[in-house]
Amino acid sequence: ADKTGQSYNINADTAAGELAAALGAEKLILLTDVAGILEDRNDPGSLVKQIDIKGVKKMTDDGKVAGGMIPKVNCCVRSLAQGVTTASIIDGRLQHSLLLEILTDEGAGTMITG
Repeated sequence: ADKTGQSYNINADTAAGELAAALGAEKLILLTDVAGILEDRNDPGSLVKQIDIKGVKKMTDDGKVAGGMIPKVNCCVRSLAQGVTTASIIDGRLQHSLLLEILTDEGAGTMITG
């Protein structure tokens, strides 16, 4: 809130992406309640495991990335443009998803690269 009590909504994903970039982080990980970026947002089995900035921008332009996933993808792209090496959107509902993302080759969602 500001001095007059006016409250503001700050998107946590956007804040996390900016912090990752400012700190020179190697990886940004966003937890969400979906599997990651889906080729078909109505098919949970259509998870895109890895994609680059060009690919994710095309998916957004084609309407495959929509709704609440747009700010997540945008913050990932912005953090990558500012030097973060990889950004991942992973399913926080999956048990041990963070460990799976960090410690396995398969990961636990979608990894976006520059």
